[in-house]
Parts: sequence; C-alpha cells; structure tokens
Amino acid sequence: MSAMIRNEVFSCFVFYGVLLVLKMYIIAIITGQVRLRKKAFANPEDALRHGGLQFHREDPDVERCLRAHRNDMENIYPFLFLGAVYALTGPSLAVARFHFLVFFLARLLHSVAYLFALRAPTRSLAYIIAQIPCVSMAVQILIAVAVYA
Repeated sequence: MSAMIRNEVFSCFVFYGVLLVLKMYIIAIITGQVRLRKKAFANPEDALRHGGLQFHREDPDVERCLRAHRNDMENIYPFLFLGAVYALTGPSLAVARFHFLVFFLARLLHSVAYLFALRAPTRSLAYIIAQIPCVSMAVQILIAVAVYA
C-alpha cells in the first residue's frame, strides 16, 4: 500500500477520488435536510416520527436531490475505476492531474446546476466536460492493455 501512495499519480487520483466521495456524502446530507424541511419522507415509519402518515409522500425538491445523487453514482463510480487503472498505466503527473481536476470541477458544477436548477445547458455542458477525461482515460487504458488481449 505504501508503494502505491508513493506513486504521485495514484496519490493525486486518491485525492480527487476522496473529494468526489465527500461530495456525494454532502448531496446525501442535503437530501436528508430537504426531506426534513419539506416533510416528505420515503418510509412510513419516518413520516410517523415527524408528524404522521400524510408526510409519507414525494416532493419535487427531494426528487431533484435524489436525481443529483443518482447521477453522481452513474458517473463517479466509473471514474473511480477508470482513474485507478489509469493511474497504474504510468501517465505523467501533469496530464493525470488535469484529467482528475477537470472531472472533479465539472462534477461539482453539475451538482450545483442540478441542486439549484441552473438554466440549461449548464448541467448538460458540465456532464459532457466530465466525460471527456473519462473517455480519454479509457482509451489510454485500452491502448496500454491491448497487447495482452
């Protein structure tokens, strides 16, 4: 493990990967807070605890938070796989850092655009920008391992 942490590219990936996971936790916390504020609970036992079964319901703001979180899972989990493998292929630190930073910033913007319902096409552009480093890493990984296929 210490050898991997001494790998500058892998450590850089770990830094951005952990920031992304923390961002996902923050979205989950925001979702819970919106549920409490809007009194919109997914489970009857939670609704009963907070005022009654009439609060076992959906709410558009809670649904927006859930969609933001789901979108994070659909995009950050593949990034974590691609980034880890990419880091092991021996890219330059500057290029790898650029890939990781672009993905992180684009996903951060995507979450802000989702949660605050920013005007289109902000969220779509953030999504597309985040996909560029992922596609780049995937292609570079495939090139690196193609000789073994």
